[in-house]
Amino acid sequence: MARRYDPDRRERIVSAAVRVVGERGIAGLSHRAVAAEADVPLGSTTYHFSSLDDLLVAALRQVNDGWLARVAAWVEGVDPGVPLADETARFVAESLAGERSRVELEYELYFAGLRRTAVRPLAAQCLDDMAALLRNLVPDEATARAMVALLDGLMLQLVLTGRPCDPEQVSAAFGRLIPVGGTGSPSPRAAG
Repeated sequence: MARRYDPDRRERIVSAAVRVVGERGIAGLSHRAVAAEADVPLGSTTYHFSSLDDLLVAALRQVNDGWLARVAAWVEGVDPGVPLADETARFVAESLAGERSRVELEYELYFAGLRRTAVRPLAAQCLDDMAALLRNLVPDEATARAMVALLDGLMLQLVLTGRPCDPEQVSAAFGRLIPVGGTGSPSPRAAG
């Protein structure tokens, strides 16, 4: 029997793994579940990904790439005439306004690094990449990393509690952190 030419099979398997985690959580991830979801033979998943950690890393990489693309697009579209704290609040509100399940999935894969050491370097790289993107908006690395921490913390709290995003509160939180005009001085809200 001739092999079927299927150049996108690996990517379909990764996308299927993301869907499986989204529907069943990390505990529901198995080669068998992913093969069924991708509509490929079980041997295809184990051929491309010898371990579940390999599959999990590939899934996290795909999710991180999507997240970082959204962050990059936001950074590019930041209006310099609007306080950065307000622009950041807009980004948080827009990120949570769509499917919260997408944000939940991103965090579930991200936090897999707590138990699975194979995932940790990729999770750490995502934090570094976010800081590098945010560094285009603020005067120093420390502020960029603090923004990443606050962004992650606020979004995680909102997802966990199911509370609606209050852009004014988010803006006030970032206003305490982000210097006005990139000069390193605190925003008027933070000074008050």
